[in-house]
Amino acid sequence: MTSDATSGHRHPAQLRVGVVGAGRVGTAFATALSRAGHRVVAASAVSLASRQRVERFFPGTPIRQPADVIEAADLVLLTVPDDALGGLVSGLAATGAPLAGRLIAHASGRHGLAVLQPATRLAALPLALHPVMTFTGRPDDVDRMAGICFGVTAPEALRPVAEVLVVEMGAEPVFIEEEYRGLYHAALAGAANHLVTQVVQACDLLAEAGVPKPARMLGPLVSAALDNALRLGDAALTGPVARGDAETVATHVSVLRDAAPEALPSYLALARLTASRAMASGMLSPPDAQRLLDVLAEVPR
Repeated sequence: MTSDATSGHRHPAQLRVGVVGAGRVGTAFATALSRAGHRVVAASAVSLASRQRVERFFPGTPIRQPADVIEAADLVLLTVPDDALGGLVSGLAATGAPLAGRLIAHASGRHGLAVLQPATRLAALPLALHPVMTFTGRPDDVDRMAGICFGVTAPEALRPVAEVLVVEMGAEPVFIEEEYRGLYHAALAGAANHLVTQVVQACDLLAEAGVPKPARMLGPLVSAALDNALRLGDAALTGPVARGDAETVATHVSVLRDAAPEALPSYLALARLTASRAMASGMLSPPDAQRLLDVLAEVPR
């Protein structure tokens, strides 16, 4: 790490940042670190889209092989897809990449520190820094990082380093124990990714029902439902399932079977879960819940 205490920068230690995997997350992550006073010195990019991102967001930054990126950096971002991360780390360790003494951070939600062990055994300094945000590849991705949480897993000795890096990017570090990374990531993926699927599917159904601007109709409803859920928990449940309106739910099942059979399994599964939560919270009586579950037990043709 290079001392920068007398150079006029607001950070006493400016890190040289290397990026292995200049995708959407890696680009936003590195840009946020750059805004915080660190310096992107090298990147590894294979696809044309990744190379163009490097040229756009970090003009003049050399594109190099991963081992050369590591050699040039104090902090290396391994921002490749989750399923490719283990192979990348093992390959770097096996080929003698200069890992010792360098901060090696990944941005995977699924993985903690175990995936970095091949590098850790060679004296790398491991960090799991997962930004809890969805990235689309747009220029405003980095702006979305302000005020978000990072799911952080780090060795005890490196927790202050992880905390400083996240805070410098304008975010909040939330420490996640290694054994809970899978559960943590499943919760986030279920909330964000499945929400997109549900909303887009609802837009498709509304369009089939003749609604000219489905997004305009859904926007206020979905935004209010999300806000209520985050503030009120199960008390935010509304609609025919939470009210025990079994006949209405039966109508939903019937029309979905005819108009959108691909949407019916998810409707049934989520309605059962909603009924269970409504009953557990006291909103739904056992007899009403049973009538609902009888309807929802129907297997689509």
